Amino acid sequence: MAIITLTTDFGYKDHFVGALKGAIYSEVENAKIVDISHSINPFNIQECAYILKNSYHTFPKGTVHIVGVDAELTKENEHIIVAVDGHFFISANNGVMCLITSEIKPDKIVSIYIPDSIDGSFPTYDVFIKAACHLIRGGKMEVVGKPFNTLKSIKDFVPQLIDNGNTIIGNIVYIDNYGNVVSNIQKSLFDAYRNGRNYEVKVRGKVIKKIFSKYSDIIDYSIEKNYRKGPGDLLALFNSSQYLELAIYKSNLTTVGGASTLLGLDYRDTITINFL
Repeated sequence: MAIITLTTDFGYKDHFVGALKGAIYSEVENAKIVDISHSINPFNIQECAYILKNSYHTFPKGTVHIVGVDAELTKENEHIIVAVDGHFFISANNGVMCLITSEIKPDKIVSIYIPDSIDGSFPTYDVFIKAACHLIRGGKMEVVGKPFNTLKSIKDFVPQLIDNGNTIIGNIVYIDNYGNVVSNIQKSLFDAYRNGRNYEVKVRGKVIKKIFSKYSDIIDYSIEKNYRKGPGDLLALFNSSQYLELAIYKSNLTTVGGASTLLGLDYRDTITINFL
């Protein structure tokens, strides 16, 4: 049975998420619906792409992913279906799909065309649900769409290489539940330009000389407990999705704070890696 996932910035206070699920079950009674997230910051395309890019591939092939972020139809924000890596994404052409497909080429793209569909303020309900239910019933993309090939790109969030590759300048693209901040600098880019050199990570006047593989690596157990680093200390690591992340070890946003609050970091803020 095919799965439909939902990723939106709707939150849970309003009726939107419930209405989406009700509409799906009304069309396909035995549908399997999975919520990836409804807590995307409003209209935050980069955050949406980060969450989807690092979760979609864990689902079975044939899964249909509905993306309800900045979905209102305009002349520059077309409704599209993208087939890539055995999955289907239904979204507006707002840049999210370009970010998700940055490392893998889509197999097919169509602009959604469903006769008599409503062009209103809730397109995720009025349009995306119909297209998704068509797909999970085994329907073809071409029946509900026309050929399309121009995915909107967001180049502002691509890491910059300067000084002949001696410096990588990235931006914060995601802040997680612990206040950890995730950049758009991937380990593969870091490894490609490091060439065995020492390096430093610079952010908000802080300089970090080592990037770890997991959070607890900050603890040097050979040092007496009272003198070694631990809870409350800043660290950098390549996280499970292989993106450079800054964290406060064992942080808690409701008590001691996290990297985002303690360093005053927010979306689009700069993180720099210098190779020495």
